[in-house]
Parts: sequence; C-alpha cells; structure tokens
Amino acid sequence: MSATLEGKVVLVTGGSRGIGAAIARRFASFGAYVVAGYRSDHEAANRLADELGGSGRNCIAVQADVANPDDIKTLVSSAVERFGKIDVLVNCAAVGTYRPLGAMDAPFIRSILETNIMGTVLMTEAVLPHLPSPGGRIVNFASALAYRPIPASSVYSASKAAVVTLTHAFAKELGPKGITVNALAPGVIETDMTTRILAERGDQILAMTPLARIGQPDDIAGIVTFLASPEAGWITGRTIIADGGVT
Repeated sequence: MSATLEGKVVLVTGGSRGIGAAIARRFASFGAYVVAGYRSDHEAANRLADELGGSGRNCIAVQADVANPDDIKTLVSSAVERFGKIDVLVNCAAVGTYRPLGAMDAPFIRSILETNIMGTVLMTEAVLPHLPSPGGRIVNFASALAYRPIPASSVYSASKAAVVTLTHAFAKELGPKGITVNALAPGVIETDMTTRILAERGDQILAMTPLARIGQPDDIAGIVTFLASPEAGWITGRTIIADGGVT
C-alpha cells in the first residue's frame, strides 16, 4: 500500500494530536504529503510538522477552526498553494464534551454541532473542487457512541450519528465522480483526550472489550490509510466501527 499512497496530498483536520497526529504520521510514512489542520495547539502542530519533514517539505501545519468558514477556506487554500492539489480529506476534528440533561445550554450544543456536523460538511464542500475525479478519497470520523450512547453523551452521540448519515449520503452524490466517502467510528482510544475517561472507567472498558486491550491511535490510523488507498476503491458510504468488538 505504501507505493499507492506515495506522493498523495492528505489534509487531516484535528491533525496535531492524538488520533489525527497518528493518521498524519502513518500517511507520511507511506510517502504522502500531509497538511495538518489544528485549532489551538501551536506547539504540538509545529512539532509534528518538523517531525514529518521540517521546513514544510513534506508536512505543514495550518491553524484552522473547522467551525469557522473563513478558517476552512484558509486551510484548503494553504494546502493547494503548498502542494498543488488535495487527494485525500480526513475529517478528524471534533468537539467531544459531555453534559447530562438539565446541564446543557445553547452555546454548549452549538459548539458540538458546528464543529462535528457543520465542519464536516463545509470541509467537504471546500475540498471537493480539488479532489481527483475519479480517485478522490474522503474519510470522516463518527464514533461508536453513535450506535451505543452513554449517559451525558447525547448531543455528542447525535452529532456523530449525523456524520454516519452524511457519509452515506455524500457517497451517493460523489459516487458518479469516482470519489469514495467512508467513516470510522472508534471506541475509546488511548490519547491525552481520554486520560480522564480511562482513569475513571478504564477497567470497565477493558472488561467489556473482546480484544482485551484499550485501542491505540495506530489502530485507527491503519484503517484510515486503507480507506484512502486504491485497495478500498470498491468501498463507499460505509462506517467502520473500530472498538475492539464492544459494539
């Protein structure tokens, strides 16, 4: 698969940390050029860009909040200006905060929906004119919680269920262009963002996981690079649940 991804230009939102950074590293290891979009962590984003090529040769980090349409335009234009094209879009950026009923307000709900749903739609629209047709690849991020919500996750889970539906619908629209659209629905993955969850419920999660371990970012990165490769050219509109067998 490495040869089939060499020279591809991959735009990863939420690409500076955790799963997004693992995805960026995996693509770079296959010889792809990577554009890592990030919202606020300058240090992590710059470290990643230096690690994967330095001086913008093979990877650039671009600050962009996918809930902001102007930032999206800047992110996409920066990718095209630097590398001349975009072959793969990975919509990994997300807001994942939880609140129970009775503790939610409009700003809380809006922040999740604007990033997780609107951001996915607007990123796809912005990248679409630059994707090869046929051959373009879009990989979205849903969540296993779209299928098995837990208390206090209602709005987040609903936003990720929307991503599942968007993925299916976009695949039907873009299929005639030869562009595939798929999604990943991870369970709990060990990153700095899940430290608290694993501290509170790690033993419980482990006990209910048939593969008897906690998922790692590389577990997800490998699936993403497969979906972006020509080997996955006959797969579109699907959401792959990757949670070690819990769902």
